[in-house]
Amino acid sequence: MKVTIYTDGSARSNPEGPGGYGTIIEYVDTKGQLHEREFSAGYKKTTNNRMELMAVIVGLEALIKPCTVNVISDSKYVTDAFNQHWIDGWQKNGWKNSTKKPVLNADLWKRLLAAMQNHEVTFTWVKGHDGHPQNERCDKLATTAADADDLLDDEIVQMI
Repeated sequence: MKVTIYTDGSARSNPEGPGGYGTIIEYVDTKGQLHEREFSAGYKKTTNNRMELMAVIVGLEALIKPCTVNVISDSKYVTDAFNQHWIDGWQKNGWKNSTKKPVLNADLWKRLLAAMQNHEVTFTWVKGHDGHPQNERCDKLATTAADADDLLDDEIVQMI
């Protein structure tokens, strides 16, 4: 089954403000029918990068059977981690980056890797705020969630 997951994250006053993520999952069934599902949530105090990661994680964790997934994101942080193989180096070096410092958001990177295990996942970057309909919708979901009153706690926020 082929699935496309569109994602975006947002943080107000990054890195210490409220933030949110938006995710859209699209799947076309054998009859050519498009199925869509949207997810979003907001957090009291977080970072943009954490919300970008959460958007992907939530999308992958929502899948109930193995899929071929194309994640489409405007986050170079997320897409380059896989397409430039940063994640491989981080794992090989015990979750240390090229400067031997702990990788920020390692908790979410590990959760993302776990969510990917049953799927064949590729990452595609799109320019943000450039008229891409699903990216614009994810941005709206993320910013609306960040501005909501019922914000969640982000337990592990690593400020830069």
